[in-house]
Amino acid sequence: MSEELKECLSCESPYGYSTGENQFTCPECSFQWTIEESPDTSDELVVLDCNGAVLQNGDSVVVIKDLPVKGMPKPLKAGTKVKNIRLTFGDHNIDCKIDGFGAMGLKSEYVKKA
Repeated sequence: MSEELKECLSCESPYGYSTGENQFTCPECSFQWTIEESPDTSDELVVLDCNGAVLQNGDSVVVIKDLPVKGMPKPLKAGTKVKNIRLTFGDHNIDCKIDGFGAMGLKSEYVKKA
């Protein structure tokens, strides 16, 4: 058995162990996978907009839905153009500055590439 541990593709447990040549098993959820099914180990962030287009740092996007903003009396209106976005890891994977609202995080599922 190999000493190398892989992250489980199903439950993301870090304890996936080798059970044979190119075969891995998760001890927590019993999921089994092959090394070919494993994603690349690069830390490259891939963020898709609502239409499936790949977003990159510095892109401009358009908000597709009225979004309530905590602490503000009015929502962020659909059609608002946001310039020069930064991509981040996490639930709100777009950091940006919006005139009238300031710095905020947006979810990529509520924007489309401009």
